[in-house]
Amino acid sequence: MPDVMLEDLLRELAPQVLGALVRRTGDFDAAEDALQEALLAAATQWPAEVVPGNPRAWLISVAHRRMIDAIRSEVSRRNRETANAIRDPQGLSPTASDPADTVVAALTEAGLSDLASPPGGVHSEAVGISSGHDDSTDEDDRDDTLTLFFLCCHPALTPASAIALTLRAVGGLTTEEIARAFLLPERTMAQRIARAKKRLAAEARPFAMPVAANGQRGEWHERLDNVLRVLYLIYTEGHTSGGERLHRGDLSGEAIRLARALFRALPDNPEVTGLLALLLLTDARRAARTGEHGELIPLAEQDRALWDREMIIEGVRLATASVRSGLIGPYQIQAAIAALHAQALRPENTDWPRILLLYNALERQAPNPMVTLNRAVALAMVHGPHAGLDLADTLSESLAGSHRLDAVRGHLHEMAGDTEEAVAAYTAAARATTSLPERDYLTIRAARLRRA
Repeated sequence: MPDVMLEDLLRELAPQVLGALVRRTGDFDAAEDALQEALLAAATQWPAEVVPGNPRAWLISVAHRRMIDAIRSEVSRRNRETANAIRDPQGLSPTASDPADTVVAALTEAGLSDLASPPGGVHSEAVGISSGHDDSTDEDDRDDTLTLFFLCCHPALTPASAIALTLRAVGGLTTEEIARAFLLPERTMAQRIARAKKRLAAEARPFAMPVAANGQRGEWHERLDNVLRVLYLIYTEGHTSGGERLHRGDLSGEAIRLARALFRALPDNPEVTGLLALLLLTDARRAARTGEHGELIPLAEQDRALWDREMIIEGVRLATASVRSGLIGPYQIQAAIAALHAQALRPENTDWPRILLLYNALERQAPNPMVTLNRAVALAMVHGPHAGLDLADTLSESLAGSHRLDAVRGHLHEMAGDTEEAVAAYTAAARATTSLPERDYLTIRAARLRRA
């Protein structure tokens, strides 16, 4: 299997395996450590051997046994310390427990009581690794990724901390990517994630399944907003990835898959419906966003014949269904905006006045610098570039260091015919972005204006 395909497969399977391990054991940190060891074993062995028929079950099996090995190693250490104490008469205790009982107690405490006395004993090697056999079960085939999102969004954490932890531990995003999404320094985000883990460690059963209260929606519903935010940010990172690629299909595809699963579970929730509609309508433009060499193509210049019409039809249908009870949530509003863009056959047909009204409503629902920046663009399209620039200028402090603010300023100055200011803004944005396709696009834009 080529390295790129193997990397994509492991990245896709990692959150699913982590979900299964946490469900079995309830120990998030130990599950993370065991997962990393299993991924390393797969990355080392699979290129040289036949990839298992059920790679997910293989990873779960290996990681689970690594967790058992770690526990037994800890139990052995404790028993050695006990034996050393017993050699000292003053260390004798009439209530000293049998070493075997200590093993069982430790396994039970870690949620592995079913393996406290396995037939034939537990070995450090995963069963069937060399033969390519995988000892999968129906339980191993269950996808716990969405469940794990809910478990990570614990009520003991602030929404920001819960979302950051979930993105890092389950969503497959790096700390740098999460920090960029939150418009924070990477070090600050790393500290936030560390505090979230520490806070959960203080809980008696941090990964116990939430329960409904008296038949009501209970804790699951309380965590829903954070889960929606996590899925949205995962998709956004995949859609506007940094580095050499403009788009990461593994992230955006996984976000859509999980949004579909959530919609199947909660088909009558307008915000769940709105989120799925938003992701589909945005992803429908993916094929037109880049040229043959991977260069960025902005919305106004895209070949709309390349847009996925089936995805647009589905997205518009869902967006329409989500607003039947009114525009009451941010994902519904964003889906409505995306639907208006998707239904415009040509850029000049875009209904910018309605889009501006929707951005006004979105800013009231979910105040955010990026929402205001998008509203500035809509404002410019309706009332002229200087109106948009005046609004964008109010974001100088909240979006300091963000390339997106300079990119929008460049676009609006270009609309206004302010060539010198546009070149300066595009150049500043090119220096600040971490995306190579965006950097190239902004640099070329500035160069064309210089030559004009």
